[in-house]
Amino acid sequence: MTVMETIAREEAARISELLEGAVDPHVHSGPSMAPRAIDHLDLARVYSDAGFAAMVSKDHDYSGVMCAKLIADHHPELTTKVFSGIVLNNVVGGINPYAVEHTAACGGKIVWLPTLAAENHLEWEKSSGWQHPATTQKMRHATAVPLFDDGELRPEVLDLLDVMAATGMALASGHIHVSETKIVFAEAKRRGVERLIFTHPEDIVGATMEDTKEIADMGAYVEHSLAFFLEGSKFRTRTNEELRAFVDLVGAERTILCSDLGQVGTLSPLEGFQLGVATCLSLGYSDDQIRAMTAMNAANVIGLDD
Repeated sequence: MTVMETIAREEAARISELLEGAVDPHVHSGPSMAPRAIDHLDLARVYSDAGFAAMVSKDHDYSGVMCAKLIADHHPELTTKVFSGIVLNNVVGGINPYAVEHTAACGGKIVWLPTLAAENHLEWEKSSGWQHPATTQKMRHATAVPLFDDGELRPEVLDLLDVMAATGMALASGHIHVSETKIVFAEAKRRGVERLIFTHPEDIVGATMEDTKEIADMGAYVEHSLAFFLEGSKFRTRTNEELRAFVDLVGAERTILCSDLGQVGTLSPLEGFQLGVATCLSLGYSDDQIRAMTAMNAANVIGLDD
């Protein structure tokens, strides 16, 4: 039975209507070294059928811009625009402004600071029970990609921020610690970076509510991963009431809801959005607020209409 089959007919119709024009700016479709339940093309088909305006595929190990271009060139019938970006982990050379310039030139929308190779992530991993996919492959485990030397941002990070300002792509915090995010985002703003995304403050990055509000007040969007909140998600660590607290903290106008799904053995990305909208309705958010969080804010931060 699908998620929508478990929801009353009238509410299901309302959810479907609210998802017209939705944007998923953080989804883990495949192919990938990690097991994925759906690939980029099939997800684009699913999202097109559901009326989504756009999706941004995220892989921890490669820039998906070439996959996005192939889909766009060979499947003009799809109404969901497919984009990607780059995550600055070991596999792409860490903080690599050259790779970022290439990603931008090929239509990339988001640059994520290190995730699996973030110093913070590697510390979190020791107590989380999570295992890097490399543990099952003939390849080495991630090693830390540092952002600082003696408390100062490394030269390649400053180069990266200048590239970000020049290209107009969005800069997402990835899995670095919230204390690092504040410093990087402040410097990014000084250098002219206009699009900032604070990645899932609810998990991994060590953020308090006060931290989250401070970063939103810097002009960043706060992006929440529905995977961490939804009943039925194997990644659930937070409650509906905690989602309400996060949204109310900065307002729907500064909040982005992404799926952060696509992995095997859990909700599909579309189910994540359907349940996410159902949850938002149950929490009392208006249609306009829900559209802001599931469509308009993400469209703005990736420059969908640029």
